[in-house]
Amino acid sequence: MLKCRTVWKKLAPLARASSTVCRQNVRRAGLNNSRIPACVPVAHMSTGPAGGGRENQLYVLLVGAACVGGAIYAYRTVKGDSQRYQDRIDEISSRPYKRATEEPATLMQSEPPAVDATETEVIPEPEPEAAPSPEPQAAPSPEEPSPPAPDAEVAALTEPPPADEPVVEASPEELAEPPAAPVVEEEPSPPSEPSPAELTEPPPAPVVESEPAAAESPAAEPTEPQPEVVAESGGPAPASLKVPSHTPYLLIGGGTASFAAARSIRARDPGAKVLIVTDEPDPPYMRPPLSKELWFSNDPSVTETLRFKQWNGKERSIYFQPPSFYINAEELDGAENGGVAVLTGKKVVHMDVRGNKIKLDDDTEISYDKCLIATGGVPRNLQVIERAGEEVMKKTTLFRKIEDFKSLDKVSRNIKSITIIGGGFLGSELACALGRRSTEYDLEVVQMFPEKGNMGKVLPEYLSNWTTEKVKSEGVKVISEALVKSVVCKDDKLEIKLKDGRLVKTDHIVAAVGLEPNVDLAKSAGLEVDSDFGGFRVNAELQARSNIWVAGDAACFYDIRLGRRRVEHHDHAVVSGRLAGENMTGANKPYWHQSMFWSDLGPDVGYEAIGIVDSSLPTVGVFAKATAKDTPKAATEKSGTGIRSESETEDTAISPMASLTPAPTVEQHNDEYGKGVIFYLRDKVVVGIILWNVFNRMPIARKIIKDGEEHADLNEVAKLFNIHDD
Repeated sequence: MLKCRTVWKKLAPLARASSTVCRQNVRRAGLNNSRIPACVPVAHMSTGPAGGGRENQLYVLLVGAACVGGAIYAYRTVKGDSQRYQDRIDEISSRPYKRATEEPATLMQSEPPAVDATETEVIPEPEPEAAPSPEPQAAPSPEEPSPPAPDAEVAALTEPPPADEPVVEASPEELAEPPAAPVVEEEPSPPSEPSPAELTEPPPAPVVESEPAAAESPAAEPTEPQPEVVAESGGPAPASLKVPSHTPYLLIGGGTASFAAARSIRARDPGAKVLIVTDEPDPPYMRPPLSKELWFSNDPSVTETLRFKQWNGKERSIYFQPPSFYINAEELDGAENGGVAVLTGKKVVHMDVRGNKIKLDDDTEISYDKCLIATGGVPRNLQVIERAGEEVMKKTTLFRKIEDFKSLDKVSRNIKSITIIGGGFLGSELACALGRRSTEYDLEVVQMFPEKGNMGKVLPEYLSNWTTEKVKSEGVKVISEALVKSVVCKDDKLEIKLKDGRLVKTDHIVAAVGLEPNVDLAKSAGLEVDSDFGGFRVNAELQARSNIWVAGDAACFYDIRLGRRRVEHHDHAVVSGRLAGENMTGANKPYWHQSMFWSDLGPDVGYEAIGIVDSSLPTVGVFAKATAKDTPKAATEKSGTGIRSESETEDTAISPMASLTPAPTVEQHNDEYGKGVIFYLRDKVVVGIILWNVFNRMPIARKIIKDGEEHADLNEVAKLFNIHDD
């Protein structure tokens, strides 16, 4: 086209001159015609001034030649560009084929050892022979949709081998490299048998191949999902041969919030590929039974099976899903219908927010599209214990994980005395659980705390004192107003010296003094940590950044009713994880749910709470006489689940008709607190509620807090809970 412009510039003056001459000739002809009589022959007009007709012809020829030349040049240019582009595409398409034909020998030499290790040596060996044949056919298809960016295709193909396999869409290297690849194709099939209480999403992947199933794990093959949880420790996520380099949804942490998010993502996006990375050796499980029901099991192998009987007598596992529900991490990229993979025993040590990638403790990097941080927390310890030395630390348990439960169970069967430091939920639950064993194993159980009574920071004083007597009746020696000054190890015994001079000797210590949110990734990720409550500071949609969400214990969120908060309970992990998963798939919903929590002091006494329950706030309690139906055991028999929050979070917050039974006056100093409702007030508005041995009424309490109204007579409000009905 540049040449055409040059030619035109040279010819333009000549064309203009020719045009001017033509116009002059026309004028002269017109003047002559005006002078000459009308009888002059018309043919004479063609013989004007010399040269006029030739110049017109020359003008037409020049313009025509220029147009034809330009058209020819444009055609040849376009045709040449098209040929060069086609040559480029052919070159790109032939590279994977060349590499595949050059590398089969080396691949086959390096793979037999790995094949032997997984006992599937017969399956992959013949596949590389047939691998090159489908490659040339499949190669052009992914390239054609994106011809404008051949350079990008070249970059993708020259990246590490895992990147070029999905680009070319042919799988010879994929079939030849990971010998366990066909095995996991069978794993997504058992999700068609989900645990009814836990899984609400459709099955993530139908059966694609089932022939290699026997090579994986016979224990995961039977159709009963619950009994097979016995084999959970080895089955959920075997040591991966290849970690996926990229995942659309990355969930950091393997707790309740992470699993709830995975379910939510899969429910809204059935083909989603979700990767959970956890530093624990186990797949996602629920923590409440570790300090509750598991301790009351009569099964001597409970530490291995991790199955327990709920208060209603039904048996279940602490794992949310059996191993067969998950697919292997190395199979996630190739899963046509997506799925959930768990990468166990891997810790995320660095997070590159700008680059959308993380680094594991083995220097493996994984990129992501969207990420959830659900790292939970780590149990706190007393500084006097940390400074006491290694010998004291060996005899101290910080209770949080499955391994802590197994360790404490073993220790409690082989020692004479154990001391629990802490009077909160965890400390009181463990004290009651171990107290039940005191007679059978001749075990002395001591619980000490700085408050005046059990759960003194939560319950009003009169109810805290009553709870303390209840704990004592379980065989626990309670030491209140105890501040630990020092801990030393003498003669294989631990000596705990209190600030008031008292001395307690024990064989083992359980420190249950709170939880510290795990915000190790905040520094590398550049995420904000709340200075007052701890945890990652997030907005109403649980977002820390545009493609990063936080849920569970590690999230510090803004409560539209109660202000900024951080909650460390199971129900909050479920609800916040679910919401984060929905928002990761584009829901854009704000967090408005008031989460609840519950605690059981054995099968006979339990309570559920919501909102801000702080003993420093003014409280009003309304109590009634309890019946046989007013126990945690009866509540689980009615709801059918031991994890009460799972059923509560699904209920609608509609207040039933108030009881017509007249309510007695407010009781705050009765000797017996069978069942009742405790209201926590701030500026005369109810901000927290405890339901004491009152169950399946949480939606009502949630609605009261959500309304945020002043109530002149809380006795009338208590009628909504029907506590006076027999």
